[in-house]
Amino acid sequence: MSEINKVLVADDSEINRDTFAAILGKDYEVITASDGLETMEILRSEGKEIKALLLDVVMPEMDGFRVMECMKEEGFENIPVIMILGVNTPSIVHRALESGAYDYICRPFDNEVVRRRVANAVDSVMQPAAAVADAIDAADVKKLSFSREKNSDLMVAVLGHILEVRNGESGLHVLHINLITRILLSRLIEKTDKYGITKEDIDIIATASGLHDIGKIYIPEEVLTKPARLTKDEFQVMKTHAALGSELVKSMPFQNEPLLKYAYDISRWHHEKYDGCGYPDGLVGDEIPIWSQVVSLADVYDALTSRRVYKNAYSHEVAMAMIFNGECGDFNPLLLECMKDCEKTIRDGIEEFNRSMQEFDPNVAKKCAH
Repeated sequence: MSEINKVLVADDSEINRDTFAAILGKDYEVITASDGLETMEILRSEGKEIKALLLDVVMPEMDGFRVMECMKEEGFENIPVIMILGVNTPSIVHRALESGAYDYICRPFDNEVVRRRVANAVDSVMQPAAAVADAIDAADVKKLSFSREKNSDLMVAVLGHILEVRNGESGLHVLHINLITRILLSRLIEKTDKYGITKEDIDIIATASGLHDIGKIYIPEEVLTKPARLTKDEFQVMKTHAALGSELVKSMPFQNEPLLKYAYDISRWHHEKYDGCGYPDGLVGDEIPIWSQVVSLADVYDALTSRRVYKNAYSHEVAMAMIFNGECGDFNPLLLECMKDCEKTIRDGIEEFNRSMQEFDPNVAKKCAH
């Protein structure tokens, strides 16, 4: 690069600001802001020199979406914005792109993805006018591709969400599972290539995780929403949801699609345990598909840290202790290592995601489920 371009990073997390500075510092002059108001102050003083803005969605004083509105009002819309998202959920991604974001990145951050997306954003500003038409065509293709992916992800998320609301829960459980699954799988492929999982696979598996409890559609409501612990007989009825769910997935069209393969495995075996004490098939160790093992661990963690009709939510620390002490069954030691490595990312990611969903109206989903 012949000259050092300036990139602005706006994030209320000091760790994230330092992370981006380390990733981008060799190629760019990185300026940082800790909230929305400071971001606008820097744009007003140095906006002509800033070639790209990495913008967190959730910040104090002024959130990322409000910052983008102010940028349009004050004539800074020519600066490409890469939104920093805590979770890759279709609704949030869609809102970011509809608001005018050039691109987005999600936690956990991949260094090469961050570098490439920032480089693309900077290049979009630096390219000569003659290339603008080609860029518009490329953007149209990108939007079409994103739209198709978004629709698939959204439909799975909606179905999983409605099932959760029918269960009497908040409906956020499937979205939490999606986030935790992504985090654990991303760490797993950093530690080993044993399972042959790619970064592209992670997106499909995380989407499929939304169908992990689809078999509960067959469970009688008096069992599903009972405001107390189940009896032995009721629990036997509840356990049938795993096999019933996999059979439902198996009956769906397009069985050659990877999404349904993962959904089958996850719905059937997300209650199996590493020592063979799970259900419905009593699989042992890596007889259980690794994606089913990951969703199982994510499911247990979120169940512990969420309020249920029969219990209050445990803290992150208590939930982690229960999992690692074996109180929730036996898990793959390698996955437990991954969870330990990423426990702060999981805790902070869930907290940030919940903050971003504060405007969500659960009554809408309840009506839809009814």
